[in-house]
Amino acid sequence: MKFSQVLSRARLLFLSALPVVLVLCVANLPTFAAAPTQPALANATSQPLNVASPIQDDAAEAEAAEEEEPQGDSLMDTFRKGGKIGWLIIALSVVALALVIENFVSLRRDKLAPPELIDEIQALFDEGQYQDAMELCENEPCYFTRVCGAGVAKIGHSFDVIEKSLEEMGDEESIKLHQKIGWLSLIANVAPMMGLLGTVGGMVSAFATIASSQGQASPAELASGISQALLTTMFGLIVAIPVTGAFAYLRNNLVRSVIEVSAIVEDLFERFRPES
Repeated sequence: MKFSQVLSRARLLFLSALPVVLVLCVANLPTFAAAPTQPALANATSQPLNVASPIQDDAAEAEAAEEEEPQGDSLMDTFRKGGKIGWLIIALSVVALALVIENFVSLRRDKLAPPELIDEIQALFDEGQYQDAMELCENEPCYFTRVCGAGVAKIGHSFDVIEKSLEEMGDEESIKLHQKIGWLSLIANVAPMMGLLGTVGGMVSAFATIASSQGQASPAELASGISQALLTTMFGLIVAIPVTGAFAYLRNNLVRSVIEVSAIVEDLFERFRPES
């Protein structure tokens, strides 16, 4: 049997059964009572009809539900619930943000080795004016000029002495730059531990509440300590995750820039290498 035939028979069966269903529904409807007598009518009219009471009840219930619905905490309320440890983590995040911005600005490739300084020192080297190049390095301090100045100061000595001086100054300046971004690594490690400290403090507070109430503490009484415990952990992770990412980016960018600038300095002093 085809599907269309089955569907046709089912539709026919439904249409044939529909009148029977309607009859049964009408038969089960309640019948209207006879008209009330005069005393009954008088009693009925003497009592006020409370037709709008269901609607009023629904409105009252809706208003009560709105009043009972808990309002969401504001951002400042969330900070307050974190306690003193939470405020310390927030202060730490402000310091981290300032360090990230400062390092993003000061550790750019153009700041470590300005292109105009490279061109100017290159021109002075080509002209053999090493004293002027030394004065320029002293007047324009940056990573490139410090390393380059250390090599210029050794001109007249053997190439090995110049090369060693360049390597030592390059390592020294590189360590200084890595120390600058090292504070971000410290904050990224300290923030979660401060959050853990706040978590421990919040749990200690919750168990102290249980002990003081002899095990009869309500969930509402425990909520403050547990909330503080969870919030401080959340604050610590919120600070640590982006700071870790910023530190990794700045470190990789710094290593790449140092390698590029070191290659420029090496090419600049390559002219002093003795011919074999």
